[in-house]
Amino acid sequence: MRRYLPVLLALLAINHFAHAEAASRTLDDFTQPNAWQAIATDDIGVSLRPASGPHGKAICLDFDFNGVSGGPSLRRTLPITFPDNYALSFDVRGNMPTNDLQLKLIDASGDNVWWYRQQNFRPTDAWQTITANRRDIVSAWGPAQDRTLRHTQTLEFTLYAGQGGRGEFCLGNLRLTPLPPAPVDEPTPASLTPNARLMRQARSAPRGIYPRGFSGEQSYWTLVGVDGGAKQSALLSEDGAVEVRKGGWSIEPMLLDGDTLIDWGTVKATQSLQDGYLPIPTVHWQADGLRLDTTAFANGTSARSNLLLQYRLHNDGSQPRTLTLALLLRPFQVNPPTQFLNTPGGISAIRDLERDGHGVQVNRALRVVPLQTPTAFVGSRHGELTLPQRLARGERPRITALHDDSGYAQGALLYRLTVPAHSAVTLGLVVPSDASSFATPADAMRWLQQQRDEVAAAWREKLDRVTLQLPAAQQALVDTARSAQAQMLISRDGPALQPGTRSYARTWIRDGAMMSEALLRSGHADVAGAFVQWYAPHQFATGKVPCCVDARGADPVVENDSPGELLFAIAEWWRYGHDRAGLRRLWPHVERTVAYMDRLRASERTPAQQGSSRYGLMPASISHEGYSAKPMHSYWDDFWALRGYDDAVELARVLARHDEAIRYAASRDAFRADLQASILAAVHEHRIDFIPGAAELGDFDATSTTIALSPGGTQAWLPPALLQQTFERYWQGFIARRDGDKPWDDYTPYEWRNVAAFVRLGWRQRVPALLDFFMADRRPAGWNQWAEVVGRDAREPRFVGDMPHAWIASDFLRSLYDLFAWERRSDQALVLADGMPVDWLRGEGIGIEHLRTPYGELSYRLREHDGRLELSLPAGNAMPPGGLVLRWPYAGQPGGTARLNGAPVAWRHGEIVVRSLPATVQIDPAR
Repeated sequence: MRRYLPVLLALLAINHFAHAEAASRTLDDFTQPNAWQAIATDDIGVSLRPASGPHGKAICLDFDFNGVSGGPSLRRTLPITFPDNYALSFDVRGNMPTNDLQLKLIDASGDNVWWYRQQNFRPTDAWQTITANRRDIVSAWGPAQDRTLRHTQTLEFTLYAGQGGRGEFCLGNLRLTPLPPAPVDEPTPASLTPNARLMRQARSAPRGIYPRGFSGEQSYWTLVGVDGGAKQSALLSEDGAVEVRKGGWSIEPMLLDGDTLIDWGTVKATQSLQDGYLPIPTVHWQADGLRLDTTAFANGTSARSNLLLQYRLHNDGSQPRTLTLALLLRPFQVNPPTQFLNTPGGISAIRDLERDGHGVQVNRALRVVPLQTPTAFVGSRHGELTLPQRLARGERPRITALHDDSGYAQGALLYRLTVPAHSAVTLGLVVPSDASSFATPADAMRWLQQQRDEVAAAWREKLDRVTLQLPAAQQALVDTARSAQAQMLISRDGPALQPGTRSYARTWIRDGAMMSEALLRSGHADVAGAFVQWYAPHQFATGKVPCCVDARGADPVVENDSPGELLFAIAEWWRYGHDRAGLRRLWPHVERTVAYMDRLRASERTPAQQGSSRYGLMPASISHEGYSAKPMHSYWDDFWALRGYDDAVELARVLARHDEAIRYAASRDAFRADLQASILAAVHEHRIDFIPGAAELGDFDATSTTIALSPGGTQAWLPPALLQQTFERYWQGFIARRDGDKPWDDYTPYEWRNVAAFVRLGWRQRVPALLDFFMADRRPAGWNQWAEVVGRDAREPRFVGDMPHAWIASDFLRSLYDLFAWERRSDQALVLADGMPVDWLRGEGIGIEHLRTPYGELSYRLREHDGRLELSLPAGNAMPPGGLVLRWPYAGQPGGTARLNGAPVAWRHGEIVVRSLPATVQIDPAR
């Protein structure tokens, strides 16, 4: 019987297949090509034609991306009811560059979408069948709570931009095949990934053998690179491993003390930056009288930068120590497996290692060049024991070359070192920008230190253009302000400002606009100018401003904050740099953007919308991340649009475009009236007492509403009671979270923007609580940075986005500068020290030098000494039309005496206004 069993099984399989084919239902035989519609996102050309397929008729989509992102699509109405288990099949052929194939299934509401995706898709000239099983089709987005796919109304095939280009995509024989119920224990694709396999192995290995992110703990890291060099940037983990390039393998230090392995799991680790703020990070290990400092930095240009690593081993004991330093080349990113967006974290394959006279070449590409000759180079393929475990057992598997098809090859440069008592030994590595040879300098350590000194000096020049003075206890704020600039500069790709280099290695106009403002105030007008002049030409022919731009081109996703943000970025660059010729070159983009905003606004001013809270707003969009499931009429969009209209009026006046200035002002005023009416209508409709995030939801989102104040400048006309209650509600929720009265799991440090709102509301006494809370969540604190997501449990693994996150760095920096000075747009005044806690003014007080403003540089000193408060404003300072304003900093109403340049001066509405310089204001408050 056994000899016939394979035959019987084969016959059963054939029979089952025949029944399945018989049960297969043709959804479309393509005999009616007019049922299909060729559509495309902005500026992509498409056309549709009938064709012959492998089983009857077919259709072909001809397309041309024209250098933008987005994609062409084939779309038709096609109601489908899905069985419990199924296979959806279709035949394709084509000729085109590599792009992503997306099959979208959309329900009758149009809001809920499921999809099948095949990345890096490139069809052949011959017809082929693609089959998507039930488990391959997943929920994409939508507000429905039940995400089970049962019924859909519309079907869409999209070629989403990878390489873009032009070509044809042909489709035929669309069918649905019911399948038997899937096994309950059907494995999921995620359980079969290399990351998942190695994470299981890490759980059974001693802690420290595998990177922390593979061992069930949240890991943290920082960015290493040059200004504008995001593509070649490295990451340094809190444990000392260095990811040499984006998505690349890492170099990880370990020590062998006899048969004892010293790794991240057996040491006390701390982190620091050179001088407390420069982007030259170090990880410090301490263990058994030993210290190992791992320092990483980069030199070169944005096009070609070298990674330099310095290892300094200290012996703090009274006797010499002989140890082996192992610098391991490992197939792990520093970016951990929990990171999934755009650059998935975890494994980075090493298949080839080769040792030669110029160092070690990895994957026949990047080279690691030791500055001192190692004692040995060892390596091994992946097995039951990792290379560190083999080294700890005394094995020294020397190699000159190694190949491992699995991608798990590991190597190590071994240095046998004797370190005298109370002394240190320093070693260095260089990872050149490409595979070209690197000539080792004769005096390696002198050369390495010289490179470090030159890099430090260059960064000091960039980061020290504004000088902040705060009490010694607040030095971390000063250092983090300078580090924040470096984080924005290293994260940018040439002129393209980006919020990150891994998860968010794309340029959003919203991030770029706010980073531009922070950099302009810091003295980097050249960076902001390069950004707007690079971004603006990506505008679509319709005048639509792309929400995002990357290597694929302009992204057509509808986000209606984008027009206002582009106008704001252009206007801020003009206000700080006054480049009239540059503004003239950008003026056509201003015109097209305002015209596009006018069309958007008109589309929401129909008779059907009259009287609703949506009337006259920017149309619904997903610019606010909280509304990604379904577009909403987000007030975030509207506050940006209003600011954009205001900036367009100013720019038109600057260029003496009088007719445009009048027309833009009329649009602005009408839009502001509609926006104000909408807010009041939404408050009434939802029976709330705060400004909502979206008109139709009545939701609470104070961090989004901050845009109304900064940079929106709407405080003069927003209903005061609603504005106060919005941030009072935020404050009460913040206190409950801080004090443990309100459960929470994580938050995003975009909340730094609320500091700027509190300053404008005059809530000086509440500012320190926010500062203390957010500063405590820098991770690690010594690296002066925030990830996009901060978890309450610092070691619970989660997606954290990029670290550091450059947009959050800008939110922090803008808010910190606002403590020193903020622009009151209602009268074009600069309000000084409005967010400074009173106790910071005592003793040496506070001060700032060379803060850039739209009216010139600002410097001042404010201190309370012997009971007298004194403000010193030197000559040459900025002098805005509304003057320099000092508001009463103490509790209650102004009292005592005040003198301006020795003459008595009266408080008006709680303020003293300085209109000429130099000036000294002295206040003797009544106690």
